[in-house]
Amino acid sequence: MQCDYCAHFWIDEEDGLGECMVSLDEDDMARFMAGSYEECPYFQMDDEYKIVRKQI
Repeated sequence: MQCDYCAHFWIDEEDGLGECMVSLDEDDMARFMAGSYEECPYFQMDDEYKIVRKQI
């Protein structure tokens, strides 16, 4: 997985540790922890210029 490029990945500037900010319900968490996904279904490319393009 490329969590560093995901819009849901947050890095704490104080300690440099990152975590995924996606809120999963119990069923999704169980599937995710079991490793039944080949790729993260919640991955969303972090595009900081997305809003600017909509304004043009």
